[in-house]
Amino acid sequence: MSGLAREMGLLGLTATGICAMVGAAVNVIPFMLQRQVPGIGANVLPAYLLAAVPAVLAGLAYAMLASAMPRAGGSYVFASRALSPYLGFVASFSQWFSLSIVMGVVSFLITPFLRDIALALQWHGVAATLEHGGVRLAIALGVLWAATGVNLLGIKTYERLMVPLMFLTFALGAVVIVAGFSYTHADFLQALVARGEPGVVTGTTAPVTRTLLPASVLLFASFIGFDSIAQAGGEARRPGRDLPLAIFISVGVTALFYFLFTAAVYHTVPWAYVAAEAQRRDVTAPGLLGVVLPPFWTVVIVSSASLALIKDLPAMLLGVSRLMFAWAEDGIFPAAVAAVHPRFRTPHVAILLSTGMATIGVVGCHLAGDWFLGVDILVTSMLINFLLMALSVLALPSRNPTLAAAVTVLPSAAQRVPVAVAGVCVLALYLAVHTWKDITGPAAWYFKSTPVWAIVMTLASVVYVREMRRLRAQGVDLTTRFLELPPE
Repeated sequence: MSGLAREMGLLGLTATGICAMVGAAVNVIPFMLQRQVPGIGANVLPAYLLAAVPAVLAGLAYAMLASAMPRAGGSYVFASRALSPYLGFVASFSQWFSLSIVMGVVSFLITPFLRDIALALQWHGVAATLEHGGVRLAIALGVLWAATGVNLLGIKTYERLMVPLMFLTFALGAVVIVAGFSYTHADFLQALVARGEPGVVTGTTAPVTRTLLPASVLLFASFIGFDSIAQAGGEARRPGRDLPLAIFISVGVTALFYFLFTAAVYHTVPWAYVAAEAQRRDVTAPGLLGVVLPPFWTVVIVSSASLALIKDLPAMLLGVSRLMFAWAEDGIFPAAVAAVHPRFRTPHVAILLSTGMATIGVVGCHLAGDWFLGVDILVTSMLINFLLMALSVLALPSRNPTLAAAVTVLPSAAQRVPVAVAGVCVLALYLAVHTWKDITGPAAWYFKSTPVWAIVMTLASVVYVREMRRLRAQGVDLTTRFLELPPE
């Protein structure tokens, strides 16, 4: 017995996916993209549509595999049973590392939202204090460890918190959408003049052939989060039905919300202004709309964005901690990590270790003075992870026909194979574009995601080889272990 409690329903699983996606992704990345992909200009929305393609294909792969293998640490279990235990570990370790680092990034991004609230209330002294590095670090760590407390207290407590936060996020996000479509560029420029700023903004765009695909690769990170649903496979009440359904709902609803939200902000704020501001500071959607909105509504939408960002953390932490739990349960990580709290039935050791890695992410953002390296690492890791998931769909029937027969989403090979092949091709293209952009960029090597990922994977491989040798020495039948599902 794994010791985990199957207490999460469809609503809780859907909230996990949505809450892990809707936060920094929609409030920050579509606007900071103007700095990361100079010249993208007005093409952010087409890039978003393009970014949804690999997300949908990856979501289908996850749904197929989750329907047959509903266990904690979904992506690790999927690849280890369909490809090999090593590839399963590589896929999931890079996922664990990158998402843990991004939890640190999310925590680090909370303070700019609090700063924008202070500015909207004319609390300039408070806003200046929040810009202080030590204050920003303390707030980030406090919020991160509060999310840890939520996860430690059990699935029921987690679900009671996350489901209302999901609905509240959409309700308050609707305020941003309505406000954004209620104003025009002319209104925005007039408001700038009223503030004593120039009422004319200009910018330069680059050819769409040079910017659209790199931008969509970064925006693809906005859809990362639905995989948390699969990681919670060991705690779903009706896993065979609810896991795939929750993945479909979360990806579809989030994609629509992202598009409307981003379109609304750019309907009011000229992209050239966003691009200029992004060069000098971290910009947010509510902070941009605050130029035209009355102070009360600015406070409302910035507060809602802060809430959306904070609620990312418990959902992401649930996913990454279950990966560690699954490794330990299979014996390729120290057994202590598979410990389950006797009262709350949560993998408390895995939760604390994952929070520790996220803490390193917070400190790294603080020392580097930037946070996009964390996003780049996430994109690298998740593209590799999703690529291996698509390959797992193709390999499962030959390596593990028993589990392949249990797939209920697109159950026939004639349905599965075209989707998986399309996923492999599109995800490989995105990975190639992202890697090329990364290794040819001007940053020092230690600020590039590809070498950082390679170093982390080398360390992970050392751990894997050591633990596998230990299992062989104990006489464990490794072939049988990695063909069968972990215990319930």
